[in-house]
Amino acid sequence: MTTRHEAGPRAPHRVLILGAGYAGMSAAIQLAARTERRESVRVTLVNPQERFTERMRLHMAATGRRLAELSIPELLEGTGARFVRGWVTAVDADAKRVRIDDDRVLEYDTLVYGVGGVADTPAVPGADDHAYTLDSAADAELLAGRLARLGGGTVVVAGSGPTGVESAAEIAERHPELDVVLLGRAEPGAAMNPGARAYLRSALDRLGVRVRAGVEVVKVLPGAVELAGGESIAADVVLWAGGTRVSPLAASAGLAVDERGRVVTDAALRSVSHPEVYAVGDAAAVRQGYGVLHGTCQSGMPTGVHAALSIDRTLRGKRPKPFRFGYYHTPVSLGRGDAVVQFTRPDGSPRRVCLTGRVAVRYKETVTASPWPTYGRMKKIPASGAFWPRGGRFTRLRGTG
Repeated sequence: MTTRHEAGPRAPHRVLILGAGYAGMSAAIQLAARTERRESVRVTLVNPQERFTERMRLHMAATGRRLAELSIPELLEGTGARFVRGWVTAVDADAKRVRIDDDRVLEYDTLVYGVGGVADTPAVPGADDHAYTLDSAADAELLAGRLARLGGGTVVVAGSGPTGVESAAEIAERHPELDVVLLGRAEPGAAMNPGARAYLRSALDRLGVRVRAGVEVVKVLPGAVELAGGESIAADVVLWAGGTRVSPLAASAGLAVDERGRVVTDAALRSVSHPEVYAVGDAAAVRQGYGVLHGTCQSGMPTGVHAALSIDRTLRGKRPKPFRFGYYHTPVSLGRGDAVVQFTRPDGSPRRVCLTGRVAVRYKETVTASPWPTYGRMKKIPASGAFWPRGGRFTRLRGTG
């Protein structure tokens, strides 16, 4: 029996991280590395699969190229973070509990909500039933198998953003026997400067991709897509790359969300309704001076790092600092031997500078591979600072330590 002069051992502060995408992994590794010598903190990462999904390479997997088998437990090895495999089925933000699909209940003191987005197929009738997506390695491999069996026919890629462009180019290069049609409301590369946009369009032309801009897919049928206005385009395969949606878990938990279901955060990435909850990556509506961040790896990993730093500061009795982020580039692959990289202002608007061709390919590969040296370096990081890759180089993330 303890007296008030003999306090018993204090229970560890439980930090639960939901989602092991780029943002969630960054939060887990950064926080675990900073608290590994403190028994007073326990970090747990929850994800449905043990395999890490390299979303930046899924367009390659969609044409049969093998991706590395990256194990989340192995990536966490040596950090002290615990991994729990399971689908999150409910979050009770008031009781601070999370339920996963085997009916286990995980309790937390601090939650990092990083449940990423998926293709918004429910937005268009038939897309859920008849279109392929690139939400996971399994999805990409399923599409690759279908394309390999076609032998000929038409592939429609719905969505002219970077994912749609990269996928259309990859499929056209890998399967020249297929007729690839890229559909979208905007011109491919619309956010790039005129030179970069023209280069991108000429690369698609060279690969034989037929581009239809200014169109909207309103229905996906078993063998066609229907456009606004009534026109139909025959399609043996449809790949949906026309926008993403987030999980309804946050809204169901009672967290304050925006019109898209993303958790609304304060300047430190805490939920405005439940400050013990941090939101990162696609799941967060993070406002900067130029607007709300759009979900990309480029912005997602820094939100994960910043959430970890904010939690660490709070546990050490300090106030978390505001998150500040500026975009740097938009790299787009155009098959295996070509690419375009548009450098941007912090608000994402295009600068005059861009890279094209093999130089852009090398740059893009450096960017795509950068999470792994970043995670390795996070494991060894001193408590005085964080490091972040920019254009393949590591730079100190200022104002966050």
